[in-house]
Amino acid sequence: MKLSGNVVLITGGSGGIGLAFAERFAKLGNQVIVCGRREDALQQAKEQIPGLITRVCDLDNESDRLALFDWVTSNYPEVNVLVNNAGIQQRFNVLKVDARNNWGYFNKEITSNLDAPIHLALLFVPFFASKEKAAIINVTSGLAFTPFAIAPIYSATKAALHSFSMSLRQQLSDTSIEVIEVAPPAVNTNLGGAGLHTTGEPLDAFANGIFEGLNEGKQEISYGSAIARLRMSRDDIDKATEALWNATRSMIE
Repeated sequence: MKLSGNVVLITGGSGGIGLAFAERFAKLGNQVIVCGRREDALQQAKEQIPGLITRVCDLDNESDRLALFDWVTSNYPEVNVLVNNAGIQQRFNVLKVDARNNWGYFNKEITSNLDAPIHLALLFVPFFASKEKAAIINVTSGLAFTPFAIAPIYSATKAALHSFSMSLRQQLSDTSIEVIEVAPPAVNTNLGGAGLHTTGEPLDAFANGIFEGLNEGKQEISYGSAIARLRMSRDDIDKATEALWNATRSMIE
């Protein structure tokens, strides 16, 4: 994709991967819009990135997603890049959950990680189709390919978003819209809670690697330990999933 002269909307852009992407898009000469739930975090992001445009939005709510689309396309009609980055990760032991009385807690992960990006993609596709150049970037995970058993819903939603991205790419192959999947490894952010990913890849190095892939025109981009996961055989996937479970199962026992 072209990396300058765009109007870019990034969900979950007030911190972590989303903010790192916003910084890089802004430095490359793009107008950048980020949305997030917390106004204070968005304000801090604005102070960090000159010219950043922010919008408070809870993407778990269908009405907020519709309002976001209407606001962006009305006020910034040149928008031509959507980065579906927002998401949450929950770790739990399936033997200890109360799915009868607490389903809302678990369903939130499905809504945030799957419903919201699919809905936004379907909203923006017809709008982008008239653009000379446009792109939808879906941030999935290396865990879409080798599940993290202690985060089963997270892994499942990212696998589903990977599949959706593949289908979307095929359907839009005769249009001006590029469909790009970014599949991160563990990155040192606050995903899932502070301190859970401190052994992950450094955020700046990861973001630089992803932008190198964007500049090269790749449709699927990963980094570090997740690169091999995208092309593993089924036997290797099974082995990697079991090894990851054995290494982390004590976290939820």
